[in-house]
Amino acid sequence: MTDAITVRDDPAAHRYRIAVDGHDAGFSTYRRMPGRVTFLHTIIDPAFEGRGLGSRLAHAALDDVAGRGEQVVPLCPFIRAWIERHPDYQHLVAPAD
Repeated sequence: MTDAITVRDDPAAHRYRIAVDGHDAGFSTYRRMPGRVTFLHTIIDPAFEGRGLGSRLAHAALDDVAGRGEQVVPLCPFIRAWIERHPDYQHLVAPAD
């Protein structure tokens, strides 16, 4: 049996949240401005580490941003490294001002 993993945007808290079987497992904080999402910090609860949840969270959050037609400012080191490892997502990175 596999765990039910969900990722959802929680705009009121400025976070993308990941849950496993309904239990909060981590989040990625962001700041949203018109056309741009700045990712600030990503945390996975230690009880859930080693299961690839950070990558699942990054993938789902970036897919959501892309689906909204927005760009990304990856200040979060985890999100930045994930994008660097996945060239198909590098087009989402906003040009430096």
